[in-house]
Amino acid sequence: MTDEAREKLRKRLNRVAGQVGGLQKMVEDNRYCVDILTQLAAARSALDAVGVELLTDHVEHCVAGHAEGHRETKHKRKDELIQEVRTTLQRFLG
Repeated sequence: MTDEAREKLRKRLNRVAGQVGGLQKMVEDNRYCVDILTQLAAARSALDAVGVELLTDHVEHCVAGHAEGHRETKHKRKDELIQEVRTTLQRFLG
């Protein structure tokens, strides 16, 4: 992952952390449940976007170009990497 991509993900995760803090305050303030659920859906969506970015980067750099990818992928065969992507997708989408 490039430094630029890592920084972009870090900023997104900081925003999600802020959203979670906002959700906690909404619960403490006894806000309307529908409003809390709406904000919860927004936080989930933001986390999903981070996951898509990470998965895309993983496929591009660690699977498709695994010789140049992360140190964790250099020793794996292509079929092992594909199975790892399948397992990761099941976890992510499940």
